[in-house]
Amino acid sequence: MGHPRWWTVCVLGLTTAAIGQAPASPSNGEPPAAQVKPAGEDQHPDPAKSLPAEAGPIAAQYRETAGKIVSTAMSGNDAYGKLVQVCDDIGPRFSGTLQLTYALKWAEDTFRKDGQENVRTEELVVPAWERGTESLRMMQPREMDMPLLGLGSSKGTGPEGITAPVVVVRDKEELEKIKDEVPGKIVVFNYPMRKYDPKGGTGYGDAVQYRSNGATWAAEHGAVACLVRSTTAHSLRTVHTGAQKYGEEAKRIPVASITIEDAELLHRFYQRQVSVVVHLVMDNITNMPRKSGNVMAELVGREKPDEIVVIGGHIDSWDVGQGAHDDAGGCVMAMEAINVLRKMGLRPRRTIRVVLWTNEENGLQGAKLYAQYHEGEMANHVAAIEADSGVFQPTGYSVECESADREAIAANQMRDVLSLLEPLGPMTVSRGHSGADLGPMKAKQVMLMGHGVDQARYFDYHHSAADTVDKVDPADLAKNVAAMAVVAYVLADMPDRVGERGGD
Repeated sequence: MGHPRWWTVCVLGLTTAAIGQAPASPSNGEPPAAQVKPAGEDQHPDPAKSLPAEAGPIAAQYRETAGKIVSTAMSGNDAYGKLVQVCDDIGPRFSGTLQLTYALKWAEDTFRKDGQENVRTEELVVPAWERGTESLRMMQPREMDMPLLGLGSSKGTGPEGITAPVVVVRDKEELEKIKDEVPGKIVVFNYPMRKYDPKGGTGYGDAVQYRSNGATWAAEHGAVACLVRSTTAHSLRTVHTGAQKYGEEAKRIPVASITIEDAELLHRFYQRQVSVVVHLVMDNITNMPRKSGNVMAELVGREKPDEIVVIGGHIDSWDVGQGAHDDAGGCVMAMEAINVLRKMGLRPRRTIRVVLWTNEENGLQGAKLYAQYHEGEMANHVAAIEADSGVFQPTGYSVECESADREAIAANQMRDVLSLLEPLGPMTVSRGHSGADLGPMKAKQVMLMGHGVDQARYFDYHHSAADTVDKVDPADLAKNVAAMAVVAYVLADMPDRVGERGGD
């Protein structure tokens, strides 16, 4: 089947752009209780500190309109159709690839087809890293192939690969204890991610530090490569990739993710003092940066068009699976939210701007450049919302602001707003991390919000070949569209800006 004509146009356009024995593991397989969480984009709100929605004066003012929005969104919207198009027709959309370019063009065309206003792509440059030939084979004590995925921006081994013994540790503290054994070997971090707990949330923020920093820690002690247990709590021998970061002065060594099952197998051999040798091949390629962009469209406000409520997700994904939950779902939620409002003839006081950021997964260039390009209008950004937690039952919103006082006011107001979503299920408000693409706006005093969903299964699929459109329930997607449409409309239409005393 031939590609649509715009695919050919995109290809032609892009080609011109340059752009000793380890201690026994815990009996329950869980990580130790006290660990330092990494800072930045891997943080999430604490579910234990969430407050339930509670109706107040805002809900009283918007209840009838919100009810109509929910009813319209749930009775039929095009979000799932859009999701199928971007996931099945285009597939994974890693930064710097033709597939991401196709996705940007698809988004522009779709916005225009839906009749949205001020549709455009703001160009920027993204890093380019290509996954080459990858393989991992255990040579001793027996021969066995093991699935793996190189981590983003990892140095390659070259086509000849690396053959070396392994040392296996549970965490950084164990690595320090056996550091004299490390030179010339491959370090395996077998750190388990805590299982999901409704009261405590996921263990991702804790476990991901080994994916992010493992190669740097291993290289400090002379390791020739690093393998990291996949950052997930459940596995059917599934590998999960993701970003990693070398320290500024660190020696750069190849680093890849392996399955839970294989990490445990290697650990058992190591604990029994059985010599393990593996052959690792990662023929990765780092290219010159390439052109890309953020895609935007608007529902222009009727009274205060220069004041803006941003909603969106990130259009890029990792290069495995389809990036359905992460984050095509967040993108189509926002696209369809303003589509529902437009079809209903609802035009709020302020402008609702959909932003589909690029390069969230391995650089955040889209987020950084959006804040830079729009610095002159940051004072008029009333709120910014990102959906980047998957497409499951919506559960509420997190609120984050540089001003703690304004954050507290906004959190109280959002409890009121979210009471309008009662038909969709219980909602809560928390204070804390909103979204990685919103981070650069925090210093500009913008009120940031994260669109929250049930996280029980998200990390089963996250950054893996299993993140495909069939894992998304169309009914859950419709609920999320309805929730985002209501919240965006109310925040854009309230007489006073969210976070201001007058809006109480």
